[in-house]
Amino acid sequence: MAKEFEFEKLIIELEARIKELQAISETRKIDLSREIRAINEKVDALKNDVYGNLEPWQITQVARHINRPSTLDLIKHLCGEEFVELHGDRLFGDDPAIVSGIGRIGDQRVMIIGHQKGHDTEENIYRNFGMPHPEGYRKALRMMRTAERFGLPIIAFIDTPGAFPGIGAEERGQSDAIARNLAEMSGIRVPILCFVTGEGGSGGALAIGVGDRVFMFEFSVYSVISAEGCAAILWNDPAKTKEAATALKLRATNLLEAGIIDGILPEPIGGAHRNHQMAADEIKKQIEKHLPSLLAMNADKLLDERYKKFRGMGRFTREEELEHA
Repeated sequence: MAKEFEFEKLIIELEARIKELQAISETRKIDLSREIRAINEKVDALKNDVYGNLEPWQITQVARHINRPSTLDLIKHLCGEEFVELHGDRLFGDDPAIVSGIGRIGDQRVMIIGHQKGHDTEENIYRNFGMPHPEGYRKALRMMRTAERFGLPIIAFIDTPGAFPGIGAEERGQSDAIARNLAEMSGIRVPILCFVTGEGGSGGALAIGVGDRVFMFEFSVYSVISAEGCAAILWNDPAKTKEAATALKLRATNLLEAGIIDGILPEPIGGAHRNHQMAADEIKKQIEKHLPSLLAMNADKLLDERYKKFRGMGRFTREEELEHA
């Protein structure tokens, strides 16, 4: 979750130069707007070139950027003051790695559920680096049932390395909590829109990812395991991480081609961590585009379409089966 990437080194140097020129212009009352504009144009061209040709491992690094918009950041831009956070699973406690509550986006009241990472070390420790315990998933399920009871559509933001694998989490039923969410979420009788905003890791992501529409930001990732975990299991070699990232096909374009997601959201130039408002605006566009038709759909039809959507993933036609025989 570094703030700077090796592939952005020249961009960072030029941006630092712009700040220097701006400071000189202000303190010495010298007009350097022409020079600043020229460097800005070069920076924009570099960003387009660099971010238009990122490799899978580089995209993974961007998805993990410590300043990437979190659930609470997106809520602030989407809902403003129209959000009330709800806590606890009513069984064990509250999990700060999952944020949930009722908000208003435009004229529509919604239930929002999402993973929450931190923007610094202290906050990341408090949020457990976005890795929920079972009480986090049980809180999420409680909010889904509440949304169903009051007819509120659900907006889910996915950004986690995976569910926390600690001993306490396993003792309190981590696998059961995830499995229960998958089963229950498939039958929730209100529309569900899911957005992979950063890192979608394994069952920890899937536990709030069963949606009628699933979208990804272009520099987010979604995979069955992290690239590091894959390299450790398959090759027992951390040097194979980049190779694993490529093999996992974790990019948004890969997921769209495989039919796992329904659309890719463009990011601000240089990544969503550079402009949270623009990232939130892209989410709002999709909510306004897809939610009305889902709300107008009969609940039985909604569930039937959701079932078909997920049952159809990974299915081979007869011709493909014969080719692979």
